[in-house]
Amino acid sequence: MALAMLGAIFLIFTTIEAERSEREQVALTNDVLIELRNVTRAAVNAETGQRGYMITLDRRYLDPYRMGNDQFGPSLERLRALIGANATQRQIVLLDEIEQLGNIKFAELEQTVELIEGGELMAARRIVLTDEGQESMQRLRSAIAEMEEIETEILNNAITETARSEARVLPMLGGLSVLLLLAILSTVRLVARTARAEAEASQAQALGEARDRADLLARELNHRVKNLFAVIMAIVKMSGRDRPDAKDLLDSINQRIGALLTAHEVTQGALDKPVASLRSLIETTLAPYCSDEVGAALDGPELFLDAKTVTPLGLVLHELTTNAVKYGAWSCDGNLEVTWSSDGGEVQIDWRETGLKQVPSSQREGFGSLLMTSSARQLRGAIDRRFTEDGVRVTISFPQ
Repeated sequence: MALAMLGAIFLIFTTIEAERSEREQVALTNDVLIELRNVTRAAVNAETGQRGYMITLDRRYLDPYRMGNDQFGPSLERLRALIGANATQRQIVLLDEIEQLGNIKFAELEQTVELIEGGELMAARRIVLTDEGQESMQRLRSAIAEMEEIETEILNNAITETARSEARVLPMLGGLSVLLLLAILSTVRLVARTARAEAEASQAQALGEARDRADLLARELNHRVKNLFAVIMAIVKMSGRDRPDAKDLLDSINQRIGALLTAHEVTQGALDKPVASLRSLIETTLAPYCSDEVGAALDGPELFLDAKTVTPLGLVLHELTTNAVKYGAWSCDGNLEVTWSSDGGEVQIDWRETGLKQVPSSQREGFGSLLMTSSARQLRGAIDRRFTEDGVRVTISFPQ
């Protein structure tokens, strides 16, 4: 359990750092691409002005030529500063090549402009017709395009690493919850065996004392489990205290840990018997968001769940409730209806949301989808989500 907690904390830190690095890389790549476009624009403007001046002899065409000439050097310097010490060997080569080709191109442009101003128009045209300027311009565009591809690839790598880090958090939290439940199960069973042994060897008063001790131990165990959840949530909050850009991710992790705590509180009782009412679990999950204006229609028979079913089902219901608040029926004054039934030893829960103004895309696969897929495996059942014209319907089925 201790190793699982340390692993979860490490993965949370890793995910936060990956998110921060991705945001920094997005900003850097955007600035680099802007400067690359400025370099291209400066060369194109200068060439356009030179060609216009050569054809028309109108000095107004020299304005874009001079503007491009003035912009090229500063843009290239800003580009070098942005890439900085983290530049790859290929980026260094390309920067030098861009500078060299730019100097060649602007030297050719300057030479032709001076010849035209000196009245040697035919000499200037002969320089243009050699196609050396066109070749250097084409090579300059190719070098800039390769730089853009490299920056885009670096950004994609950062996004991939962030997604990989986020994907590792869910299995670790799932493993931690399993370890907690195993510890609760084994400890309570040990307490029960001890109480039975003392009851067989003692008189009525000794039996009563043993039961009191067992009850005290169970309450103490429950208290410590709640404290453990509180410590984990506090660690998550402290981890992002100096990182406001990771607030959304930390809030999402805290909500899911809170869902584990809620599921645990519902399961209190003798673990070798059915311990949780399905209606109670659904009402407990929906309660924080219900009000006089916002509610849900619940309908189904009284069913009881065993301990190993409550936690994954509680996580699924929490995820559906959160989605209803953020994007679903409860975000647009829609209707939510939850019904359940039992037939042939299988429980089926129907979650229906109607009245949505905009139905989400069914192709989106996010963290919530991964969570429900993992929970379906723990339930040994299936979760089917379908989008209708004005809402969504989720069917959860698992053996009772």
